[in-house]
Amino acid sequence: MSERASDDAAIRIEGARKVYRSLLGRQKEAVKDVSITVKRGTIHGLLGPNGAGKTTTLKMLLGLVRPTAGRFEILGDDAGSPEARRRIGFLPEQPYFPVHLTALQAMRFYGALAGVPEERLDSQAAELLERVGLADAVRAELSRFSRGMLQRLGIAQALLGSPEVVILDEPASGLDPVGQRDVRNLMLELRAAGTTVLLSSHQLSEVEAVCDRVTILHRGAVAAEDHIDRLLDVEGKTAVRARGIERLPEAVAAVADDVAFSGSVWAFSVPDGAVRTVVDAIDDAGGVVLAVQPKRESLEDYFARLLARAGEEVA
Repeated sequence: MSERASDDAAIRIEGARKVYRSLLGRQKEAVKDVSITVKRGTIHGLLGPNGAGKTTTLKMLLGLVRPTAGRFEILGDDAGSPEARRRIGFLPEQPYFPVHLTALQAMRFYGALAGVPEERLDSQAAELLERVGLADAVRAELSRFSRGMLQRLGIAQALLGSPEVVILDEPASGLDPVGQRDVRNLMLELRAAGTTVLLSSHQLSEVEAVCDRVTILHRGAVAAEDHIDRLLDVEGKTAVRARGIERLPEAVAAVADDVAFSGSVWAFSVPDGAVRTVVDAIDDAGGVVLAVQPKRESLEDYFARLLARAGEEVA
């Protein structure tokens, strides 16, 4: 047992590095020096463009790829130990299943591998299949499943045995908007129950909607990591929404930025120090202030700006 087992880290990755060598002896450093700490009972997002090292990092954590260097822990135990592996569930980026099995048979198979007691296996399998929206397809062969249905099955098998830590690699892949919403709700339910979720995803809106903290990888290294609110808040700016006025008062127009008008609602941002003046000017003009809150950048915009800046630094 690790000496740090009593702390609040569910996942700890320190100094992860992976170098691939070709038959010709050439080396490619896929992961350079990645350190990530995921707190218990949180949803932690792992982001990055294709080739950033996300999946390789997850596979090293799970023992599916041998690391060149690094330390990996799950709930205080070495990530490769039987104790740690019994406490995790995993959805790979592209789950594959024996297509001749039915959904229930597949769940029985993976449940047995996960160590679910035989007397509880059928009831837990049926419950999880219903939870992911496959209650009507329990006895259907997987050869008849769509890509989205297979993805739902993959999520269900990751939850067998009620793992304390769930690692999801692109869980919304192949899902329609309803399925993506279901996955978001499921992750929030897991967090509410105290389960830790490590989420790797290209769906930035999904990450922004559910994650407490995010780590962004770029070219095999950590480019940014923080609580998502601190990462996206625009320092010194306040967002304002108002209605009931045909045009912005002069005092507002002089300091407003990112002005947009849709329907009857004005949306804009102002410096923090001008908020009181702006609110008073709108009130004096007969308008109604609908919202005043710290300006928040979208995750898509932050992500694009971060990668563009990283590209400029390399150039």
